[in-house]
Amino acid sequence: MHFVDAKGILSSTNGMNLYRGCTHGCIYCDARSKCYQFTHEFEDIEVKQNAPQLLEQALRSKRKKCMIGTGAMSDPYLHYEKDLQLTRRCLEIIDRYEYGLAIQTKSDRILCDLDLLKSINKKAKCVVQMTLTTFDEDLCKILEPNVCTTKRRFEVLEIMRDEGIPTVVWLSPILPFINDTKENIDGILDYCIRANVHGIICFGMGVTLREGDREYFYAALDKHFPGLKKRYQEKYGLAYEVTSDNHKELMNNLRTRCKESNIICDVEKCFNYLHEFPEKYEQMSLF
Repeated sequence: MHFVDAKGILSSTNGMNLYRGCTHGCIYCDARSKCYQFTHEFEDIEVKQNAPQLLEQALRSKRKKCMIGTGAMSDPYLHYEKDLQLTRRCLEIIDRYEYGLAIQTKSDRILCDLDLLKSINKKAKCVVQMTLTTFDEDLCKILEPNVCTTKRRFEVLEIMRDEGIPTVVWLSPILPFINDTKENIDGILDYCIRANVHGIICFGMGVTLREGDREYFYAALDKHFPGLKKRYQEKYGLAYEVTSDNHKELMNNLRTRCKESNIICDVEKCFNYLHEFPEKYEQMSLF
């Protein structure tokens, strides 16, 4: 872990990443790709220590309230968050200035900030996004070894449901020959339906691989799934988009079950929901 002073914190779409790198150890992580130009080891977390100050300056200067997003490139609830409280300090600022929040994580550490999530949702809007990739607990411990398993994430979704906080699930990635089965997708969808999630984001049944993350992924295949790397290499070569042979069947199943349960699964509609700040609060902020 090392500390830096960032020059800015909010992107043009009002997203922010408080950390750079990750300790969850997910074998498929795209953020390891060389295109992101890490100048340090991926697990040597870069901490943007001045993020709260930058965020407060940015929110004070905005003329219109909006949703603030975090978690797209680095999970806001890494192990270090317990001591650093960087995410919590930023949530306190979002709450104080009555902005909305769309936060994405794989960790149950988010429950430590439940009080702030409830307050933000009461004053404006808070959407908690949780990534689910496999219904199989043992497989989850292989794919995502250093963070809580799917069952615990489902419990977090249930808690959010009970507290009236809307949720969106990222059903991604789906790894060919590993978790690309109807049984797995149905298990995840069962969780989503029970937790009454608002939407499910799924770009397709597959995974993206490029220089940097492909090598890490293949090393994990050699360790946990002997012989599978060769199968990937022969079938997909150096393709960026690695799509399951079961893509069409699984996507049809996803759409059918989401429609039956009134869950949004159109990606554009899900993103629109994440970015929409409640109109009534926009009007209130003008007076």
